Amino acid sequence: MNDAAGSGAPILAPAQRWIETALGTALALVAVAWALGLPQRLDWPLFTEQFLAGILALVLPLAFLATAPRRRRRGAAGVWDVALALVAALAAGYVAVRYPDLQGRLVYRPWDGVAIGVVLVLLVLEAVRRCCGLALLLILLAFVAYALLGHVLPGTLAARPVQWDRLAVYLAMDTNALIGTSLLVAAEVVIPFILMGQILNRGGGADFFNDIALAAAGRSRGGGGKIAVVSSLLFGFVSGSAVANVVSGGIITIPLMMKSGMRADRAAAVEAVSSTGGQLVPPVMGAAAFLMAEFLGVPYRDVALAALAPSLLFYLALYVWCDFAAGRDGLKLVDPARIPRARDVLRSGWHYALPFVALFVALFWWNWSAQLAALFGCAILYVTCTAFGYRGRRMKLRDIGWTIASTGSAVIEVVVICAAAGLVIGVLNLTGLAFGLTLYLGQLAESNVVVLLLVTAAISVVLGMGMPTVAVYVLLAALIAPAMVKAGLDPMAAHMFLLYFGMLSMITPPVALASFAAASIARADFWRTGWEGVKIGWIAYVVPFVFVFQPSVLFRGNLWTGLWEIATACFGVVLGTAAIVGHAKGPVGPAWRAAAGAASVLLFLPVDRLPDAAKLDFALGGVALSGGLVLNLAGAAAGAALLALEARRARR
Repeated sequence: MNDAAGSGAPILAPAQRWIETALGTALALVAVAWALGLPQRLDWPLFTEQFLAGILALVLPLAFLATAPRRRRRGAAGVWDVALALVAALAAGYVAVRYPDLQGRLVYRPWDGVAIGVVLVLLVLEAVRRCCGLALLLILLAFVAYALLGHVLPGTLAARPVQWDRLAVYLAMDTNALIGTSLLVAAEVVIPFILMGQILNRGGGADFFNDIALAAAGRSRGGGGKIAVVSSLLFGFVSGSAVANVVSGGIITIPLMMKSGMRADRAAAVEAVSSTGGQLVPPVMGAAAFLMAEFLGVPYRDVALAALAPSLLFYLALYVWCDFAAGRDGLKLVDPARIPRARDVLRSGWHYALPFVALFVALFWWNWSAQLAALFGCAILYVTCTAFGYRGRRMKLRDIGWTIASTGSAVIEVVVICAAAGLVIGVLNLTGLAFGLTLYLGQLAESNVVVLLLVTAAISVVLGMGMPTVAVYVLLAALIAPAMVKAGLDPMAAHMFLLYFGMLSMITPPVALASFAAASIARADFWRTGWEGVKIGWIAYVVPFVFVFQPSVLFRGNLWTGLWEIATACFGVVLGTAAIVGHAKGPVGPAWRAAAGAASVLLFLPVDRLPDAAKLDFALGGVALSGGLVLNLAGAAAGAALLALEARRARR
């Protein structure tokens, strides 16, 4: 739909802001009420599907009003945008009110069910186009076309015949489609965490994170880059959005890195990569992590625990890269006048730790659900930000209202994506495509699981071009994860593998949204920024293969094996980064870099799950040792010798 679709003078200019605020506030409050179980406490019988249809009745109008094509020019929505918003509210509202009656008649495809189904599917597709762009829309249209025409295809990928009216009813109103698990996760779990992030921002949390990063890393070599890494890590606790992380922190950290002498494209790449890693950092990790817990049928705390070690390796690699690159390029230290004292920062902002402590206690100790733990953290944040604030700025009553309204606006894209994911899941269930693709990929895995992983990684990055991480993950989790599990891979490791490579599309050219946002702030060349990001974030392309072959890194299985693997991988990160940068204590030559790279590879090898072609057995003093362990020890010894030689050379 082009700009002509929004033709006509804006008709909501005076009232649109108030309407959007009202819709956003209602959306957040409805989600919080459901997460607290208020309907059950008030003895108000309400189907989950009615709640989800009500969420759509609020989100879809917001999507059409807030993303009006001509809004940038005229300041408000046009006639067509308002018409779409009204139709969306009426259609989804009809389902919310009439669902108890509709569910008993849907099998007969009543005229009102078919009509509402067609309207809702089309409205969701248009909302996807506006919020996420053409890439995801085209993929959704391809799935719908497959559902209607896939029965004419030959072979195992042929679909079961589906009539158009049955497809419309199923996609719009079945619990395995639009108003299903993916939308429920967004409405019930993601919204409370987004609310927590909005409170933190309004209450001075972003300023505190920047200050603590300055105090922690500003005085060391490569301080500008390290500040970006640390602040992105901290902001990632509550953000889970790569682009939001770039925009919020990059306006401070990118100029800081450039003032130290770092090239503009390199500074933008550091910010893009470190911000993208926020999707890997517990406790939030973005909507994809909550969906992962639903797909696996495990508590969210298990997903958060599994993500700890990989996120540690990711940020360790970035931190070490900033140190080595600063030595190589002779970057200046950050101006000491800009660095606050850590004692002063902690004295003013110590209370920001309380909601995170409460969150971890609620999740891991009290075994609360993720949404209740998030709301507990929100309550603590409201109290502390109102009582203490930061730098003399405290939250007021109007700020509390702002956080609720802004939460509704902030979740539009996430909810729309999860609704689109429901359409994909519905097509997969209705046509049998998931089974056919699993069978095909399972045959591929029988020949070589490494080939399956490489193909999966490539598909993940390609699908992610121009699409949000959560949309990529849902597609891959439904299409490819069953084949990976069937090939013998640990289910958690398989899903985490898909999350990682879906995320990497944010920094992998040609379409790298996080790199593009950072390059815009730095006024740097997008292509150079993208490829710099690939080099800087090299560890993110390696770690998924590590934990797929050794799930103990995700704390699955033997704890001591996992700790050993994490320790050797950390050492491998340091050596591998030095080999890529070409600098450690000082400049290193090609021979040292090659040796360090080889030692790094040995350190990343799994202890006891090498591929069949690489399995070795050793015996030392009558004690049997796995080949992976021996290779790890060899890599550690070689790496220690290389670093000792480099330290001795640097002293001379």
